[in-house]
Amino acid sequence: MERLKDKVVLITGGSGGIGSTAGKLFVKEGASVVLADIDEEALKKAVDEIGNPEKVKYIKCDVSSLEDNQKAVQKAVDSFGGLDVLLANAGIEGEVKPIVDYPLETFNAVIDVNIKGPFYGIRSAFPEMIRRGGGSIIITSSVAGLQGTGNVSAYTMSKHAVIGLMREASKEGAPNKIRVNTVNPAPVDNRMMRSLEKGFDPDGSGNVKENFESMIPLNRYADNIDVARLMLFLASEESSYITGTVNPVDGGMTA
Repeated sequence: MERLKDKVVLITGGSGGIGSTAGKLFVKEGASVVLADIDEEALKKAVDEIGNPEKVKYIKCDVSSLEDNQKAVQKAVDSFGGLDVLLANAGIEGEVKPIVDYPLETFNAVIDVNIKGPFYGIRSAFPEMIRRGGGSIIITSSVAGLQGTGNVSAYTMSKHAVIGLMREASKEGAPNKIRVNTVNPAPVDNRMMRSLEKGFDPDGSGNVKENFESMIPLNRYADNIDVARLMLFLASEESSYITGTVNPVDGGMTA
């Protein structure tokens, strides 16, 4: 259908499960895509898996750096002529620890990536989107942005924070036809959840995955593609009247 025909998309966290899946889907739908991530080898692999070198480029990027975000936007401009969509997807899970024991170094890293990253991304993308006459920004939040879990305070705090960022940015972007929304996945069947499962059950004696799935009415984790399809809708003109919204893709977990 080419729902993103002639659109230029920048995806942070572009080598991860959701980011690379979204990149592949967006290219299939006609977009030109820049994947940005801190892991260059994983980026190369993601580009190879998409298999369309004319339509997908990559840049090594630490989203906790404003300069790196600016370079990533410039990569999209230099490679494809502009920027229409920012998928601010990069994120880290931190550790599973109670607040009183939470390592401050880890806390600061989560805040730097999960909160400062989207802020810097939006700050860098707005001028180019204004020049293009509008755009769509999608921030990956989480069901952890809508409720507490326990023992993942930095992650939960960060995912609540980006909803506030989205609401502010949607107000500021609207006069220039820039839409801003969040996507809030339930547990997704990828690397991050393997890490969190291990954190909740270090000795492997429990049934962490089954316990999480029991909290989801559809009784399964999301697949990466489940999340990417919602991102596609928000990136496309089909959602041209949607901004300032929180969009769970959670199998009914927050119902």
